[in-house]
This record gives sequence, structure tokens and C-alpha cells, in this order.
Amino acid sequence: MTRTTTKTPLILIVDDEPTMLRYLRTLLEVEGFRVDTATNGAEAMQRLQQAPMPDLLLLDVLMPVMDGLQALEQVRSHHPGLKVVMLSCVSDTRKVVQAIRLGAQDYLTKPFQKADLDAVIEQCIGTKSDHPTQVQGDIEDLGDDVFFVAANPAMRKIRSQAKLVANVDIPVLMLGESGTGKEVVSRLIHKYSPRAHRTFLKVNCAAVPADLLESELFGYEPGAFTGATHSKPGKFELCNKGTILLDEIGEMPPQLQAKLLHVLQDQQFSRLGSRNVIKVDVRIIAATNIDIPKAIVEKKLREDLYYRLNGFTITLPPLRERREEIGILLRHFISQVAESYGRPSMAVSPRLLDACERYNWPGNLRELGNFVKRFLILADEEMAINELQAGGPLSSGAGAGTSEAGLKGLVRNVKDEAEIEAISRALEQTNWNRKKAAALLKISYKALLYKIRQYEIQRTTSV
Repeated sequence: MTRTTTKTPLILIVDDEPTMLRYLRTLLEVEGFRVDTATNGAEAMQRLQQAPMPDLLLLDVLMPVMDGLQALEQVRSHHPGLKVVMLSCVSDTRKVVQAIRLGAQDYLTKPFQKADLDAVIEQCIGTKSDHPTQVQGDIEDLGDDVFFVAANPAMRKIRSQAKLVANVDIPVLMLGESGTGKEVVSRLIHKYSPRAHRTFLKVNCAAVPADLLESELFGYEPGAFTGATHSKPGKFELCNKGTILLDEIGEMPPQLQAKLLHVLQDQQFSRLGSRNVIKVDVRIIAATNIDIPKAIVEKKLREDLYYRLNGFTITLPPLRERREEIGILLRHFISQVAESYGRPSMAVSPRLLDACERYNWPGNLRELGNFVKRFLILADEEMAINELQAGGPLSSGAGAGTSEAGLKGLVRNVKDEAEIEAISRALEQTNWNRKKAAALLKISYKALLYKIRQYEIQRTTSV
């Protein structure tokens, strides 16, 4: 007997309203799904102890005996891999956030359109598993040459969380190593929020000198400081009704953190040099790679601000923990960079792909993007592979012999070491005053911050 390779998905609907159960069963069976039903959470938990296990659980929030959130908590304890979509006739922000935190894939508010139901089912149990080559379809264009890739369970979960929290107007805190894509996820949240047609702005709190950051965020009036000859709106005014990303929030001066806390609480502020109060409606997303408990203890981050920003937290894994995405990202970066540089695209050989997947990418997506730029400019695959096998651009050239690739790597390595030494010396001379160090090196403040991150230069403490 021939065994079919495609199993018809089974969906368990849990709702105490008989009319809703019949309606959903009809919709799903017409689409060819197998359907089971239960009338409350307790009955659903009993059903989940029996075979076969459903592929998706549609779970109502408000039910007698055991409500949907209680059932969801038990599902996550006993069946962590089961995908769950919550249903509710009330759009309760607290319940939505709680459901997301408990691991729900999505949340539908009744009455919903069939297209909405179809979309979440496709997202949760679509045909992707039957067509592995469709993994490329997990690239989502967010505009402005920004894209989101989800070819890894953790990133698919983050995508679901981002889309869910997008409709709940609370602050979001993005955590993760530098270069993991926190800005990309922030743009994803903005795209799926009711503010999508409004402005999205990013402010890098580390790239703007501390004495200018307040005027950058909140604007100023003539005479507010030397050189302020005219009034200027700040980012919060420009972003009214939109979304603002405060990147590297841990670098914001403590006194400015207090003003930001006031804006979060009251949605109002005054420009520098003005007594007039400006009211705004801005969704705040904050991002950082700092050790938050340590920063709070050291008074670098206000504890009350942290709790205000932490309406919902999304933590991005480093690229080394999502190696399934490296091949997709590599090809996508090559296509994107080749087009912007006006150069022919280059194929990814199995050797190069293997070297990329074995490398740990401490700089994450940013490092991968820079690697692709060097690869396209130099058009030397052997050199690119040697660079990765030698531990990345900072160590390439060591022991590379006298080959052309080794010589190029050696020259680049010597240049990098010279830059590291010069930057470290300038920072020590200025007691790590980065603004003064940038002036001493005759480079911009932003360029210095980039170099510090690129070379991972850290302040040494004497014993």
C-alpha cells in the first residue's frame, strides 16, 4: 500500500459558544482540515492527553471551568511545541500581552474575517514544511533596503511576537548582542502596527554627544544655547503618531533618562529654552546590548525607566545560534550589495557556504554584511574562506604564507592593529572621553564609536 507523505493538519477548537464552534468547524472542514472541538480549557487538556495530537489549537480566552489563559499556561507546560492562537470578543491589552508572554502564536479578536483566520493558519501550519525550498519565502521586505529573515524557530517566534505586540500600544524593549537585527525587528513591529502609515525614526543614543542628545530628541527654541538661532522640532515632535526607536538606550545620560521617563508617563515635554508644553503620541521601542542588572546597580540605567520601557521584551539570538539563516542571508546580502555597488552578483560555492556556517560571526549581521562587501569588491573566494578559517578579519593573515590572498589579509591586519593601537592610546589619554578622543584623532564622534564597536575596544581597569 502506498503511504501518503502529506498529512492533513488537525485543528482543535476550544470555545464555550456552540454557534462559534459550528461556524469555525464549517470554515475549516470546507478548507480540508480535520477538526476536533472542546467547550472549555479543562476539556481541551483532557483531549490533548489522547492521540492524535492536533497541529494547531484555537483557544477562546473567556470560558467557564478553565479559561483560555489558564489552559494556555498548562499547554505550554505539557505540550510546549503545540501552536496556539487565542480568540476573544474583547481586545484587552493586558490579556493580549499575557497571552504573548505565555507563548501564543497569534491573537484574533471576534468577530474576525475569514481572511484573518486563513492568514494565521497559514503562518502556523502552512505548507512550508512540505516544501523545504520555500524557506526563501521567509524573507520579508520592510522597505528602505531593510528585510527580516526567519528560517529558524527562534526567529519565527520573534516574528510572531512582533506582529502580535504591534497591535498593543505599549513600549517594547529589544535585547541582544550588537548587530543581531534589533532595528529590523523594530521596523517589523512598526509595519504591522496601526501607526504603519506614520513616521518611523531611529535615534542612536551612543552616536549623538550627550550634550546634544536632549536637543536632538526634544528640540529647542532660539537662545536655548550658543548657536541656537532658530527654533527646531525634536525627533519626538517629528515622530508624533508614529514610532521612535531609541537605540543603545543604555548610553543615554542619567539626567536625560529622567526626562524620557516623564515623556513615557505623561506623553508631554518642553523644548529646550521653552516653557510651553508639547503633547505627543509616540510609540517607543528601546534597544540595548548592555547587561541591564549591572547597569542598574552601577546607576547607568534608571530602574524606574527600565520598568517603563519593559512593557514587552524581545531578545534576539546571535547569528551563531541561527545558522540555518546564514545561507539565506549570505545570498540576500550578495544580491543586495551587488545591486547597490553596480557589480555583478557572485555565486556561493559549497566551500564558501560551509566556511560561513562554521564561523561564529561575533559581529552578527553587521559583520556578515561587511564580509559580503569585501567579498564582492575583491572577488577572491579563496581569500574570503581563508579569512573565515583564520578567525575573521581581525586575525586574517596570520600564518597565511606569501600567497596573494595571505598578503592582502596581512596588509589589512596590520592596518587594523595600527587603528586599534591609535584609538586605544587616544582613549587612554582623554580618560575615555570619546568626544575628546575623536577630536584628537581628527575623526567624527560617530566614526570613533563605530571603530570602538568594530574592534571591540574595551576600557581596562587597573588592579
